[in-house]
Order: sequence, then C-alpha cells, then structure tokens
Amino acid sequence: MQGLSVTIVQTRLFWEDQPANLQMLEEKILAIPGQTEIVILPEMFSTGFSMHPQPLAEKMDGNTVNWMRAMAAEKRIILTGSVIIEENGQYFNRMIWMLPDGNYGYYDKRHLFAYTSEDKRYTAGSKRLIASVKGWRINLQICYDLRFPVWVRQKSAAGPPDAAGQPEYDLIIYVANWPESRNHAWETLLQARAIENQCYVAGVNRVGDDGNGIYHCGNSMIVDPLGKVLYKKTDEEEVYTCILQKEGLETVRKQFPFLKDADRFLIHP
Repeated sequence: MQGLSVTIVQTRLFWEDQPANLQMLEEKILAIPGQTEIVILPEMFSTGFSMHPQPLAEKMDGNTVNWMRAMAAEKRIILTGSVIIEENGQYFNRMIWMLPDGNYGYYDKRHLFAYTSEDKRYTAGSKRLIASVKGWRINLQICYDLRFPVWVRQKSAAGPPDAAGQPEYDLIIYVANWPESRNHAWETLLQARAIENQCYVAGVNRVGDDGNGIYHCGNSMIVDPLGKVLYKKTDEEEVYTCILQKEGLETVRKQFPFLKDADRFLIHP
C-alpha cells in the first residue's frame, strides 16, 4: 500500500501572459525540495481564465505543452493543469496529464461556465479521464465540473464495479480559477465530493486578481475520504506537498461500505 506524494501550486497568474507564467511556474517547480510524484497547477495556468481563446490558444505541440514535457522530464514528475488548446478550429479548456517520459493524456472540461460565456467560446468535452499511478486511480476534473456530482460519481454507483470489485478511482483532482465571492461553494463541494465518493479530493485554485478585477483567495484544499480537510491555504501563494495514504482510504471503504447501496444510473453524452 504505497503512499502518493501530491504537490499543490497555489499561485498568482500573469493575465494572458504565457511567457511570464511559464517562467514563474518553472521557478516554483524546480524549487520543490526532494522528490514528489504529482505536481498540480491551476486552471488555465499559462493565461488565467480568459475568454479570448483565439489569440491565446496553442496546439498540442505548442510552447506550453512542450514546456510541460520538459518540466516533467527534468523533475521526474507527473505535471498537470489546464491550458487553452485549439484543434480543428475549436477551442478547449484542456487538462493535460504529462508523464516524465513525455507521454500524456488529457481531459477536456465538460461543464462550461455560461456565466462568463465560456460555453460560447469553448467546446465541451464528453469523456472522463481516469489516470493511474502506483496503483492509485485519479479522476481529472476542471473548476465548474465541481458543481455536477453525477459526472464525477464513482463507477460502482453508476453500474457494476470493476473486475476487482473496487470503486473506479481513489482521488479526484480539481484545477480551478474559482472566485473568492463563491468560496463557500468551493469548500463545501470539495468536501461533499470526497464524502459521497469515498475518495481523496485535491482542489487547486489560484490567488489574486485576474484581468477582469475578480479576486481569487485560493483556499486550495486536500480532503480525505471522510471529508476532513488535511490542507487549506487562504490568500497566499504556496507550494505544498502532501502524502496521501492508501491504507486509510481502504479502511474507510471497508468500515463504511456505502457505495454498494448507491443508486444505479448511466450518463448519456
């Protein structure tokens, strides 16, 4: 039962300035002491949460993805966070899961935030991505997805469990640009997602004002399967590493086997 080392990067972002953000984040990543396994950056970490995809979007062989590949290789980490990607004339808020060997997976944000017209400027994804590390299974999600529990519900609640009879994943990662004005929902829903899915949850948010004058207080959090907050940081930048314990997760699931009583349902695109 191996622990999983997860590093949160809660930071300010330079508005729509890719070179400045990549330089700043590179300094923070290279300064992480010792060895960690997963480094998590905020949503749209190279630009901020911008509704101007046309001048800012990159291809999958562009600067930011290549930078992620270089950082993952140099630090021997998995590096994840979302960026603005263009494919075939469509724009995606895409969370990239970059491995140390340069291979990657990605998840396109499913729920686009109509309040800021994200749904008019970006294309929604239709598939989840469950990554695997050292026997841990990790569900990748982006910001507004947090408000939609059905999309993230454990497979064992949506149908038969996997061949081993286990829940589909052990950790949910949410990367975000979540404003301070709705912070109560952020904190409450991160804990709810952990409790109802009996998993760890890591929510990584930015701090500071964006280009629209909207303030973000961070409150990046790590929550255990019982909803207990293991880590939270408000207002300040911080790079923090936490080791998640698989043994504690399995004890909770065995002691409180709630998932077997969950309602069965299917999700249609």
